[in-house]
Amino acid sequence: MAPVGAGLWRTLRAQQVYGANTDVGKTIVSTVLCNAIQKQKQRAAFLKPVSTGALDDADDRHLKRYGAGTLTKCLYQFDEPVSPHIAAKQKNISDDDLLASIHKTLSDWARSDVDFALVETAGGVHSPGPNGNSQADLYRPLRLPIVLVADSRLGGISSSVSAYESLLLRGYDIQSVLLFRDEYYQNHEYLRDFFRNKSIPLVSLPAPPAKPLQLDADSQLRDEEAMSSYYQKVSQESEILRLLEEMSVKNTERIERLDEMADRAHDLIWYPFTQHQGMSAKDITVIDSAHDDYFQTFKSSSSTKPDSELRPTFDGSASWWTQGLGHGNPDLSLSAAYAAGRYGHVMFAGAVHEPALSLADRLLKTLDNPRFTKVFYTDNGSTGMEVAVKMGLRVACDRYGWDASQEKINILGLKGSYHGDTIGVMDCSEPSTYNKKVEWYRGRGHWFDFPLVKMVNGTWKIEVPEELRADLGPDVEVDSLNSVFDLDQRLQSDAAQRYKEYIRRTIEDLVQKQGMKFGALILEPVILGAGGMLFCDPLFQRCLTDVVRDNPELFSAQNNTPKSAPSWSGLPVIFDEVFTGLYRLGRPTSASFLDVHPDIAVNAKLLTGGLIPLCTTVASQEIFDTFSSPEKSDALLHGHSYTAHAVGCTVAVDSLKTMSDMDVNGSWDGFRADWNATSAPAKESSADVWSVWSQGLLKDLSCTDAVESVFAIGTVLSISLRDAQGGGYTSTAAKGLQQKLAVGGDQFNVHSRVLGNVLYLMSSVTSKPDSLKEMEKLLRTSLQ
Repeated sequence: MAPVGAGLWRTLRAQQVYGANTDVGKTIVSTVLCNAIQKQKQRAAFLKPVSTGALDDADDRHLKRYGAGTLTKCLYQFDEPVSPHIAAKQKNISDDDLLASIHKTLSDWARSDVDFALVETAGGVHSPGPNGNSQADLYRPLRLPIVLVADSRLGGISSSVSAYESLLLRGYDIQSVLLFRDEYYQNHEYLRDFFRNKSIPLVSLPAPPAKPLQLDADSQLRDEEAMSSYYQKVSQESEILRLLEEMSVKNTERIERLDEMADRAHDLIWYPFTQHQGMSAKDITVIDSAHDDYFQTFKSSSSTKPDSELRPTFDGSASWWTQGLGHGNPDLSLSAAYAAGRYGHVMFAGAVHEPALSLADRLLKTLDNPRFTKVFYTDNGSTGMEVAVKMGLRVACDRYGWDASQEKINILGLKGSYHGDTIGVMDCSEPSTYNKKVEWYRGRGHWFDFPLVKMVNGTWKIEVPEELRADLGPDVEVDSLNSVFDLDQRLQSDAAQRYKEYIRRTIEDLVQKQGMKFGALILEPVILGAGGMLFCDPLFQRCLTDVVRDNPELFSAQNNTPKSAPSWSGLPVIFDEVFTGLYRLGRPTSASFLDVHPDIAVNAKLLTGGLIPLCTTVASQEIFDTFSSPEKSDALLHGHSYTAHAVGCTVAVDSLKTMSDMDVNGSWDGFRADWNATSAPAKESSADVWSVWSQGLLKDLSCTDAVESVFAIGTVLSISLRDAQGGGYTSTAAKGLQQKLAVGGDQFNVHSRVLGNVLYLMSSVTSKPDSLKEMEKLLRTSLQ
């Protein structure tokens, strides 16, 4: 089903009414506000999405009776006076259907003559919706401004503050608070000061007339007269009228802020990875909020059309590869709030706190690498890789007796690899658009070209670079992605022998003839991200690792006798799993696709599910021991002020647990079934290769005239567009597709990034199949 946009209209002031508890008078407050609007010669409307109980007592009926002409509607009415999740057991009401109905109703009202609308929830903030989940989460995609009805009864201060904090935690804007005056408890006095400090106006209302104990015909008539009189009087109070004016002003100001954000950003902000020459304000996406897989983006139109000003926009880059568990994930937000409340940030050097220790323990179990014993914390992938390079080069120099102050120590890697934007790790990549104009860049290493895996015209293919075919053999077609990863079988092939011989011969030449010294092998397992979404033949990466480890004599020049090698051999192997690790490709590690245990690995991005920066560099005991000596200068002197910050560590523990649970509870079984339907899994070490993007989509796109090749694995989809100039990072071939996706369809559009002639898309690991199907439809349409 297509996503639902957040609710914001120029012609309609829509608010959602939440109660701090059940029976706090939400409907009476709604009736007061609607009466006041109607008296101002404006049209009010009242929407009750889900109502339970006797029809005569239904909230929309109350508004119809006392609302002075208010337009009313109830979407789902259940006779049973119980919680909606119980009443709705016999009905099939999906959350998406409910949200879509609310949004459509409000949009229809915006197109008519309605000026003001209230959407009233049932019970308290966390009362369950029809499917049992909290209303605060259910209605979050709409993110309507909130009218909070506080509790005037005993204990009401606590429940009101708790309700406020629960809504705030989920990213709602609480614009006003109303409650009834109770001269005994005087909650309104306390809460007025509390919310004043939050710059939220509070209006206290006189208590409504008490209901008669027995409702015979006469008492019912008197009750109705009393209520009518009450509404007549209270709806004209100056505080109510002032509050309604403030609501109107806030709605206008919100739109005005959004309307000017792109211009202000263009004036004030220097964007990453952006050439500003020729860039204008209209090229900047204004994001009002985000939920699940979607941004809510501002349409940047000054027209007075009654359409919603916000549109759902699929986050096609997974916010630069960080999104794992969806935007606005309430569980992660709660984890972050807990850690912030418990610790804030605390010094880490020479200290420990529970989140850092718990994360280290869980991460080592998740990576399941017998070599790993130590976890080093940094704040992002680039700095985590800086630490990894420091580790690798130090232990290599120690083993081979090299003096890095006198000798140039290089790294081995792959063409197109990229490990971050800090100066040190920039030197671990070949010259490219990213680094060639960075004044300190030197490029210290050798980078192997390699065969690529791609689907072309519906067939999987291992494509060998033309200049390497004499050494590595011709292109090869394979029957499935599982076959590509069947390394047990492929290691016995002629291709594996060719790969190993070529790699060994190249290293031998570099060391013996050119005198190069190498301190580490650094790989991005399976996919090289920033280099252009390059899907390296896993057999080549495995062979490269095997040659380096099996032939330590290659790196010991002049017949030097290296120190003993209890755990690593040849060179320390560093895996940069910042992008590909932690379920991005459908597994806990991308190293598992190669059946290799690296000596050092770096993880970030999905480590915290997409909420907050954090990075880990994990290493073996032997690597750790190399830095241990009586001299302080021998220590790994690297750190950050916010090293192992408790908020990030707490969120990461919960993120890893959630993804691990999904891996075993069947959450991805539908995707797995699609990918295993046409081919049997390979042997156990490489089995279970799948993607959230359907096989049918890949075959369709790969046969499209504009497409050169495609691939998908895990949450990643890569589309290479044909370019007569040969492609590469500076290519503009993918811009056309990017622009079509940005326009999108009637329901949503797509924010995507391109790498030259490659447009890639990523989902969260929590993406819903229906949402992905809609995305696939849009892709097919855009490439027709």
